[in-house]
Amino acid sequence: MTTPESAATPNRRDLFLTPTQVADRLLVAPVTVRLWASKGLLPSVTTPGGHRRFRRQDVDDFVARHQAQLRARKTPARILIIDDDVQFARYLTSLLAKHAPDAVVDVAHDGFSAGIKCQMQRPDIVTLDLHMREMNGFDVCVKLRSLFGSETLRIVALTGFASDDNSLRILNAGADACLPKTVSAAALLGQLGLVREQSL
Repeated sequence: MTTPESAATPNRRDLFLTPTQVADRLLVAPVTVRLWASKGLLPSVTTPGGHRRFRRQDVDDFVARHQAQLRARKTPARILIIDDDVQFARYLTSLLAKHAPDAVVDVAHDGFSAGIKCQMQRPDIVTLDLHMREMNGFDVCVKLRSLFGSETLRIVALTGFASDDNSLRILNAGADACLPKTVSAAALLGQLGLVREQSL
């Protein structure tokens, strides 16, 4: 015979998600989810065993807030690609031209150009390479946040050297997301906020 306690346990468990489950849903790394939780952006609870868990409703609310921000964004979006890899920058430009034809896209291959274009164009979205020959993406991110603040500019870091350490470092510097350069086009566009169907 099933007791009320044992019958309730699966339902309670179903209401909560692990950091990995949240990360899979939002197309980010688990370290990003943990950082959001530590900053109070995404509420979480801690189990008696010390594991972080997230209520499904809190995750749904988090997604809804993000989607509301996307709907409020002015269009067409101004996008600046900061990357010293000319071939990869060309790939991003083509991807955006195909999937976000109304966006105004520009490219900066060095720190000087990036600074001038940010000041002149005031982009809505920046893709930022972490490791460039003549500039440090982490330092650039800090400067962009000091220039634009936390609400007006979405910074998506892209790296060929994906690791939890790099993700945590760039997120602490002010990036909204950190993705490997091998990320799928759908996931990238979703993080840039250019595919409304994507959760995040």
